[in-house]
Amino acid sequence: MRVLVTGGAGYIGSHAVRALVAAGHKVSVVDSLVYGHREALVDDSVELVVGNLGNEELLGNLFKRFRPDAIMHFAAFAYVGESVDEPLKYYRNNLAAPLVLLEQMRASECRKFVFSSTCATYGVPGKVPIDEAEKQDPINPYGRSKLMLEQVLADCDPAWGLKSMCLRYFNASGASLDGKIGEDHDPETHLIPRILMAVRGEIPHLDVYGTDYDTPDGTCIRDYIHVEDLADAHVKALDHLETHGESNFINLGSGNGISVKEIIDAVEKVSGKKVPVKYGPRRPGDPPRLVADASKALEVLGWKTTRSDTETIVRTAWEWKGKY
Repeated sequence: MRVLVTGGAGYIGSHAVRALVAAGHKVSVVDSLVYGHREALVDDSVELVVGNLGNEELLGNLFKRFRPDAIMHFAAFAYVGESVDEPLKYYRNNLAAPLVLLEQMRASECRKFVFSSTCATYGVPGKVPIDEAEKQDPINPYGRSKLMLEQVLADCDPAWGLKSMCLRYFNASGASLDGKIGEDHDPETHLIPRILMAVRGEIPHLDVYGTDYDTPDGTCIRDYIHVEDLADAHVKALDHLETHGESNFINLGSGNGISVKEIIDAVEKVSGKKVPVKYGPRRPGDPPRLVADASKALEVLGWKTTRSDTETIVRTAWEWKGKY
């Protein structure tokens, strides 16, 4: 298929682009490069169009020239704290701009949409592990912007035949196994890169928020999923839309919870260095556990993680970080 990938120069998007190319698809990327990187597109066959999804003229020209069969949508702002301070920025970028994309899809009769959604649409879950029947009640504008777009996609299905796969994933992590691309955010807020920054002396220490949670070692537990596993799931979701044609929403996770302290221990083992840590009180709104029930992904997509063990995640992240 001819696949237009929005945000394809970003962390997860760039790994998905490589997986699409490997699967034989023709790929074009549109990315504003606000957070993406040209160098993340390592395949010469991939076209990069620099621009914003809210630009009707840019999208119109791109659709006429490239004629996509499907859209894989990653383009979004994703800093939770910033979304609380700047909600309009998030609703404009994460919701209003994709509406322009959807209008162009409708006009061009492009009816396949794979959406990079998030477990943040669930908010604070009532039970763990979290399955797709869990109530979606996000607690910040970032999560709400993603949920709103999920709802827009659901409305477009009966209205004009848009078929979508909403992939709600947990903590993306790690880097490509060949070391060519990895996680490169500015500012960096994710746990594993910040641990590596502390080890390398780029920040004075790692801040750990809360050691008194109801977990085995007192620190928060999260479900970490290797970015290449995520990329594979997106390709399988696209294949599913092509062969089965029904819209769906699916959690992507490993199903295994790993604590902050366990991640720190893994980094110390891989790097051979001590992590400087500063322990502090809990942050408001941090649930003790967030772990996926990923059984639907196996049932519907035939997908499960193959690289999301702690050692592989940390080792690939460490090797990627070591390049800089």
